[in-house]
Formats: sequence, C-alpha cells, structure tokens
Amino acid sequence: MSESLESIFTIEAAPLKFGAGAVEDLGWELKRLGVSRVLLVADPALNVFALIDRVIRIIQRSGIGVTRFEGIAVEPTLESLELAAEVALSVEVDGFVALGGGSTIDTAKVANLIKRHGGAIMDYVNAPIGGGRKPPGPLFPLVAVPTTSGSGSEATTVAILDIPELKLKTGISHRHIRPSLALVDPELSRTTPAGVTASAGLDVVCHAVESYISRPFDARPRPATPDDRPPYQGSNPVADIWSLQAIEFGGRFLARAVADGDDLEARGTMMLGATMAGIGFGTAGVHIPHACAYPIAGLKHDFHADGYSHAFVPHGYSVIVTSPAAFRFTYDSAPEKHIRAAELLTGRPVSDPGADSLPKALIALMRQVGAPSGIAALGYDEADIPALVEGAMKQQRLLIGAPKPVGPADLERILRESMANW
Repeated sequence: MSESLESIFTIEAAPLKFGAGAVEDLGWELKRLGVSRVLLVADPALNVFALIDRVIRIIQRSGIGVTRFEGIAVEPTLESLELAAEVALSVEVDGFVALGGGSTIDTAKVANLIKRHGGAIMDYVNAPIGGGRKPPGPLFPLVAVPTTSGSGSEATTVAILDIPELKLKTGISHRHIRPSLALVDPELSRTTPAGVTASAGLDVVCHAVESYISRPFDARPRPATPDDRPPYQGSNPVADIWSLQAIEFGGRFLARAVADGDDLEARGTMMLGATMAGIGFGTAGVHIPHACAYPIAGLKHDFHADGYSHAFVPHGYSVIVTSPAAFRFTYDSAPEKHIRAAELLTGRPVSDPGADSLPKALIALMRQVGAPSGIAALGYDEADIPALVEGAMKQQRLLIGAPKPVGPADLERILRESMANW
C-alpha cells in the first residue's frame, strides 16, 4: 500500500504592525490584549541608546505595570533561558514584551511558556534531544519589538537554544509560542552595528531561500491527526509569496543597510523582510544550511565577528557559509526555483542558468557585506568535518524539509565545499 501524502497546508502568522514610530503604539496594543502587567525582556545593549527606559515609559503611560529583565545571552543557552524562566515564575505578570533581536525574542518565548504551563525547558525541547512535549494551550500575550533585521523570531513558532555540554543547538517549536503581535519600527534599527546587520540580514536571505526551495507540502506524508501536522510543513504557494519578497529585499537593500545605519529605507525594509521571511519559513521550514549551522555554531566559540562583544559564531554567518554548496546540491530538485532566487538576489536575469547560478549570487552578496568566506574562517578544518556531519544529522526535523534526500555523505561533501567559498 502506497504512503498517503499531505494535501493540506496551514498559514499562520503573528499580526504585524510596521512603520516609523510604531513602538509608540505599544501601550495601546498591550491594553487591547488585556494585559495589566508585563515582563519586559530586553537586550541590555539597548541601554546605551536609552531605548529600554523609553519603552518602559510608553508602556506605563497606558497604566500597565512593568518588570524589566535584561539577563539576555546572545545565542541563548539552556542556562540563560532557565534564568529568564525563573524570573518570570517569580513575578506577577500576565503579558510579555520582547525588545531586541532574535535572542531576546526567543528568551521571552521560553519564559512565557514556562510561566504559563510550567515544567522544565528540556521537557519542551525537540525530540530526541529533549522531551518534545507540546504546550497544552495558549500562552500569555507576547508583543515582540525587534531591533534587528534577522531571525524573524517575531513571526515564528520557534525558539532556539545552545546546549554547550552537548555541543549543539536545538530548539522548541510549537504554534502556541508564536508572539501575539510583531511591532516593527524601522527607527529602532539604528541601534544595530553594521556587522550585526550583515549577519542578521544574511539570515533573512537564507531563511527565505531555504523555505522557497524546500520539500513541497504535498510531497510529505499525511500526518495521522491534525495535531501531528508540524509547524514546518514544506513549500506552498502562499509561503512562497512571503519568501520571494524577502529574497528580493535582501538583494536590493542588505548591502545598503550594512553600509549606512541611518539609511532607514534600507534598514526598515530589511526589518520588514525579516518578518516576511519569518512568515515564509515559519510555515514552509528551513533545511540543510540551518541543520549544518547548529553544529557550526555549537562546536567552537573562537570566532570574533565585527559588531559583537564576545567570541562566538553569529547565527547568520553559521547558516550562510554552507548555503552555496547546499543549493548547488539541491539544484536538480527544482532548477527553476533556484534560478528565480538568483534573479531576485541579483536584480537581473541569469545569463547562464545552471547549478552555480544561485551559489554565485549568494557568494557575491556575502562578499559585499563582509561575511566570512567559509567554515575555515570560523575556526574549523578538515578534521572537524565528521563532528559537523554528526551534529547536522541530529537535526532531522530540519533535514526532512530538504527538497531531496540528504545523508551523511551528502553533508560531508557540502561541508568540504564550504571550507572556503572564495
């Protein structure tokens, strides 16, 4: 008997409010959501710009109480998330605000989950690393106010964490942890250093391309019940719209956003692109570059990127370095999609279509914004490849979304090709 295939896809997205000055609506939005006191989860780096105090005043003007928490780790660890959860459990709040980048928003998601439903964080972490427990119901309202243009966490069902003792990154994924509202204000992007904008923007591009070039939803097995339908369902006609627009934005505006922090058109459009890519990949999913990125970020922490205060591999760089080889590998699964993505990134027709079209476009963008050339630049050598393959193979929830089967030998080839892209 042949396997029954999926025939349904679901589009869910956080409501989005976008525009210069949108942060001023925060108090009104919290009252609309019925919140009386919030835990403000904020990136402490924003104190330099007096942004946290400004946001507190905006919230308090609406008569809403605020408790602030700034114990954010860039690339959250289990330990840092446990600290946030402990604080959330210790205070009387009925809502959350996340002010910062993807690390901050992910921290707020997990703190909200534990505050509302209890348990240990590892209970909810994706199996087989964690218990894979599903939240039994909705969480408290969470308004995400991003200050970077990268993870798209304000629109997704995912929170990512690093588990150093296991030397890997993994996550929690469920529809209930998606924020209640994404409040995206381009003026807040001025606070982001150029190097952070580069890494975060490359994450936007990779999200969008991976979701667009993912296994189609109707090529996947039909789940036994609606409750078993995963958040990452595969490419579909609606998710493709969001992904394609985000790819175009990355090609047109990322280099400008990196070059000039006061270019609000470029930085604002990249912020919007991050949210749009989040809607796209939040439904369709990501695959090979992100599966490789988790061990790349988790195994070594010696790389020091411009714009960051300590040594580690920023997420955007960890995903982009294998993307040229990954999309060279997947080209024959959907040549027309790869060519379309290349055209959107470069803004012109591909003159010589082939497996290198998209990799060339990605490499050109990487070089333009000062990205590392490959995993060797991040501190790895050939001897590390077996461990990187092993770590990537653990990310089966992602690899299942690749548009063609991928095994250890395929990942080894991709990683070898990614030692240096130029």
